[in-house]
Amino acid sequence: MQTKEEIVRYLNYLTDTWKTVVENEVEPIEKAADLIFQSCQQGGRFYVFGSGHSHMVAEEIYIRAGGLAYVKGMLPPELMLHEMPNKSTYLERLDGYAKSMLNLYKVDDKDTLMVVSNSGRNNVPVEMCLEAKKLGASVVALTSMDHSTNVSSRHASNKKMYDIADVTIDNHAPKGDAAYMMEGVHTGLGPTSDFTSIGIAQAIIIGVIHKLKEAGLEVPVFKSSNVDGADKYNDKIFDTYYGYWK
Repeated sequence: MQTKEEIVRYLNYLTDTWKTVVENEVEPIEKAADLIFQSCQQGGRFYVFGSGHSHMVAEEIYIRAGGLAYVKGMLPPELMLHEMPNKSTYLERLDGYAKSMLNLYKVDDKDTLMVVSNSGRNNVPVEMCLEAKKLGASVVALTSMDHSTNVSSRHASNKKMYDIADVTIDNHAPKGDAAYMMEGVHTGLGPTSDFTSIGIAQAIIIGVIHKLKEAGLEVPVFKSSNVDGADKYNDKIFDTYYGYWK
């Protein structure tokens, strides 16, 4: 097989995975959008959290062109990979971290929290879901059901995210995430979880914005800061919706 053919084969693999998402996840995506819409109506926020590579989903919909101002990304650098790659793996398995984060961000019963984790098994994402529910917040889990249903929980509750969340959305990544196989290579390649999860997250935002529009409510959406005149426009949104987070 030529290199170009291998590339096309992988792109078709991505396309097929995305088609599966479209065929199966529209209903839970709309349910998630409705929870977030209710939070917006109540003066709450839409918090998004993910550790490791899953943090990219939170970053993707937080303060960007076309992004909704009700979104607040929870992006602790300790759980990212850019400083020490293994650190986020170790910290994600600690008890107590998630509860502290929720307290720092002052999550309450007006809010919706989406937790992104492919496996949905580690202490921090599971604790995020459990503790957010105790605070009265709505919880959305974005996970791989193929992975999560085929591994044990690492949390003392023996629960995984899908056991706790009000809405669970399946990103349809396979167990282990990297499952594209190339002849002569001994392990899977081309993980899909970020590709589908980011698309799902953007679809949720589209759903929320549509609900706000249909209800006749303000739709605070950022413009690209690289478009002339956008800074002044965006500053008004920052002042209204972000305060000291600006």
